[in-house]
Amino acid sequence: MDRLDHLEHLDKHLVDELAQVARETVRDELREQTRKQRRTAMMYAASGAVALYAGGALALAVGLALAIGLPGWAAALITAAILGAIAYLLRGAAHPKAVHAPHRVVGGTPPPAPPGGLGMPYPPMPPEAPARPGLHPEGPHHQA
Repeated sequence: MDRLDHLEHLDKHLVDELAQVARETVRDELREQTRKQRRTAMMYAASGAVALYAGGALALAVGLALAIGLPGWAAALITAAILGAIAYLLRGAAHPKAVHAPHRVVGGTPPPAPPGGLGMPYPPMPPEAPARPGLHPEGPHHQA
């Protein structure tokens, strides 16, 4: 009995050591991945900051070039309008409009979409009732 208790203690000790090694391995792997992702994020942030300054310098150059032939306020206004148009086009490129199949709305507004943007809550109503087999399309009084 005493020997079994000793083996149980060894098993528990071995399991604890294996768990410790597994934790350290996972921790080291996560630390390495985080370090790589942090470096990548810093490079993207630096790239964005430099691009912002480059865009500001380009806007200043456009404004100064326009100011040669126009008053300063007009050159600044035109530069702002150009930048606004570029921002609008970039926004449109970032959020393309989804192409939806046209649906027929009978007698009013379309039903509201269900939460989550999954489309229509039920199938659209067909323009005509489906014909039943064996019945005359004009009605039962026209059958011979």
